[in-house]
Amino acid sequence: MKNKKESIPEKTFLMPLNKYLSYAGICSRRKAVEYIQQGLVKVNGEVVKVPQRRVAEDDRITFKNKPVVPDKKIYILLNKPKDYVTTLSDQKGRKTVVDLVKGATKKRVYPVGRLDRATTGLLLLTNDGQLTQKLAHPKYEVKKTYKVVLNRPLKIDDLKAIHSGIKLKDGVAKVDRIHYVTGKRKNHVTLELHSGKNRIVRRIFEHFGYGVVKLDRVNYAGLTKRGIKLGAWRLLTKQEIDALKKTGHVTTVKTIKRKPGGRKTKTEFKGRKTPVRKKRNY
Repeated sequence: MKNKKESIPEKTFLMPLNKYLSYAGICSRRKAVEYIQQGLVKVNGEVVKVPQRRVAEDDRITFKNKPVVPDKKIYILLNKPKDYVTTLSDQKGRKTVVDLVKGATKKRVYPVGRLDRATTGLLLLTNDGQLTQKLAHPKYEVKKTYKVVLNRPLKIDDLKAIHSGIKLKDGVAKVDRIHYVTGKRKNHVTLELHSGKNRIVRRIFEHFGYGVVKLDRVNYAGLTKRGIKLGAWRLLTKQEIDALKKTGHVTTVKTIKRKPGGRKTKTEFKGRKTPVRKKRNY
């Protein structure tokens, strides 16, 4: 019997036509709507005037009878600082995450998901629309890990209730793991989940009357902040890109290699599951 994840064809991951034109570098999404409604865009030889018509990467798209060739793909991992909004531009004149990665590329890149203005940590930006759609798809259950500092110690009963799942206005909020941070006061918590709901971490703790003083995303789909200072970025490696495209997750493992004299070398990417030390979590 085939694995359920492997049985879903890539054709599942479609994208609105106006969004596709934007990712291809033709224009903004808003302008693309105008062009599509004017009959300037064709899909597989037929004029399409519906901006939300969903297309796949292997569809033939033309604009003014010229083939739409997507830009070369770029993948940027940013360690977002506070006071930056996760948008391409802001009507209020606030700083955006795009301002931080201008040195990486001249191409138009988009954030994959969002972090609110006060939240710090990992954010992926890319012009790969197919990968963006894939990482947002519930099939892949992309996991995110956050370090949270609360305004007061988290009660053990509340910690257990959060782990069990709580009902919010938009449905049940579930977490995969939650535990206190070793060596810290009980207001320091690590939380892992795969929900993509808006402000989900803050809303979970607000449900129990806690205020979130600091929220930092330290892991996204297996990617970590290792070597990336606050406000800095790096490009993904080919192995990381391939892993995200294949499974929606990057896996690293510490490999012990010994140099002459018995000294260990550094951690290397291997693409297989990481051994996990057993510890008590909720």
